[in-house]
Amino acid sequence: MTGQRADARRNYSRILAVAEAEVARHGAAASLEQVARTAGVGSATVRRHFPTRQALLEAVFQERVHALCGRADELGRTEDSRAALLDWLRGLVEYAVSARGLADALTYEPPTDAPADDAPHSCGAVLADAAAPLLARALDDGTVRAGTTFHDLLTLAVGIALATEHHVEPSVQADRLFTLAVEGISPSP
Repeated sequence: MTGQRADARRNYSRILAVAEAEVARHGAAASLEQVARTAGVGSATVRRHFPTRQALLEAVFQERVHALCGRADELGRTEDSRAALLDWLRGLVEYAVSARGLADALTYEPPTDAPADDAPHSCGAVLADAAAPLLARALDDGTVRAGTTFHDLLTLAVGIALATEHHVEPSVQADRLFTLAVEGISPSP
């Protein structure tokens, strides 16, 4: 039994490494069958470890998502609530642009502000938990529009990442669009 667990851990690690490479190449549409072939396991083994495409994508992006959560925690200690929230949101856009498939993974989650009881460890739920204090503080300070929700911000970040992924310089275009969204297309005189 111990040998099986070690073998299962090796399979998991190998599948995840191959999946990371495949997702980097092909985005969220990476072939699970190709992942299995390249990892040297059957597709049933892939599905045993990752029962859905979403589960595989969340595992692939777990490290990046946790880095964003750490950043939210750091920014929560800064004085300027608006700057903290925008700094974090810009980081989310940058990650979503640089990590092919992350924006797609985040679109799997329905845009609701209800608690994610059925998927508490999903990328979106983890990010929402991390960003909630930043958003709440900015709302309390009146530095963001009243009624703004985390899912509004997530939709904005994902939309920018998806809209720019095929540009020659996606990060430059994404930053431009993010700035435009934050500052508005028609600033007050």
